[in-house]
Amino acid sequence: MNIIIESPHFTVNSLLEEYVTKKVSKLSHYNERILKAEVLLKLDTSDTEDNKICEIKVTAPGKNMFAECKCSTFEDAISDVTRSLEKQLKKQKAKFHQGTEKLTAADLDEEQEEI
Repeated sequence: MNIIIESPHFTVNSLLEEYVTKKVSKLSHYNERILKAEVLLKLDTSDTEDNKICEIKVTAPGKNMFAECKCSTFEDAISDVTRSLEKQLKKQKAKFHQGTEKLTAADLDEEQEEI
């Protein structure tokens, strides 16, 4: 999986870059076919404490996913976004397996009727 980290208007330090890489690379456990993950870290101009924004776009064959979160630290935002993407990937995997199970069950019924 190719991980692209973008941060307009500021430079990401090596610790934050390692954290992003560690968290995002874990998404491949849920879908091995993920091609790339684009991570966008940006600062909101508001005066509130929750001004760190993390957006992640995951590209995989057949389905692209996106999640965004605003928190007080980049680490919290990254964790929340990866958790959200994990849920999306689990849901997609469950739908896929559910669809194949129905297909095989229907195929078996048709084969039994033919006999």
